[in-house]
Amino acid sequence: MHVLQKVALVVVIIGALNWGLIGLFNFNLVSFIFDNISEVISRIIYVLVGVAGVISISCLFNRTI
Repeated sequence: MHVLQKVALVVVIIGALNWGLIGLFNFNLVSFIFDNISEVISRIIYVLVGVAGVISISCLFNRTI
């Protein structure tokens, strides 16, 4: 697995944990951390998680498991 794929997978896992917190406790960790700084930074974080998800799709088709 390439370094970019590993980093993307970690970001996807963090994003999934954030969604779990939203679903279970209605607590958005990204908004909690970056709300006082800027809404733009929160949006960038969400975009990065989305891009990491797209990169992680390639892990499904990687034959070196």
